[in-house]
Amino acid sequence: MVIVRTIKALQEARKTLRHAQGTLGGTVGFVPTMGALHQGHLSLIQQARKENEHLIVSVFVNPTQFLEGEDLDAYPRKEVADIKICELAKVDILFMPSVEVMYEKDELCIGAPAVRGYVLEGEKRPGHFDGMLQIVMKLLNITGASNAYFGKKDAQQLALIMQMVKNYFMDVNIIPCEIVRDEQGLALSSRNVYLKEDEKVRALCLSRSLKQATKLVMSGQIDVQNIKTQMLEVLKDADRVEYVAIVNREFQAIDEIEIGNTIILVAAWVGKPRLIDNLWI
Repeated sequence: MVIVRTIKALQEARKTLRHAQGTLGGTVGFVPTMGALHQGHLSLIQQARKENEHLIVSVFVNPTQFLEGEDLDAYPRKEVADIKICELAKVDILFMPSVEVMYEKDELCIGAPAVRGYVLEGEKRPGHFDGMLQIVMKLLNITGASNAYFGKKDAQQLALIMQMVKNYFMDVNIIPCEIVRDEQGLALSSRNVYLKEDEKVRALCLSRSLKQATKLVMSGQIDVQNIKTQMLEVLKDADRVEYVAIVNREFQAIDEIEIGNTIILVAAWVGKPRLIDNLWI
């Protein structure tokens, strides 16, 4: 594995990804991360490793997607462990740039769409998606990825990245990957390290609320308001529920469940971290 920290070094390393025959080529899988790698990240890396001839992973805590007062400075950073995980996962290139490498002082900006970018997460964290899309576009461009892997846990992020690739005619496939959970059902997140032991137990109310929604849908219940009401009952263990939303894949509000075209999303505070989870139906 080669570790690179500059654009030039990445470009040079990218040129060395060659077939056994000595010609440049083969699909390049790419997994962008903010580090503090866990089993969820590893599942993306393993899928990308399996499906591509070459594999690039990035570790970069992107400042432009953090709002004022959020945990940019405190965000978990585990560089030594991240390097070891990537080595064991047979990553070809690990890209670990600084903020100065990725950003100039006076930058062109990319904006999230006016509707889908400003509901749910976009409403609660205004400007977050602008910064997220900006860094993802940069990373997709400089890695030259054939296939890029993103988790379904950040469902709205995934949808906006797919829209960006479509709207800007970018030559890369975005591969959605399933949510990874711990043995109790908690969706894995780097911010889970903030949870105290009792809070980890209470945080399970997010996944339990989604299980309740699943049971209702499987029993034939499709009324969105009724499902939300029962989910909120389960979510009483959270310190504060920010939203329970049921939308179609275009992130438009719906009145009834549409099988194959529905996402149920929840965001809530438990202790220090703000947690999100979702269910694709």
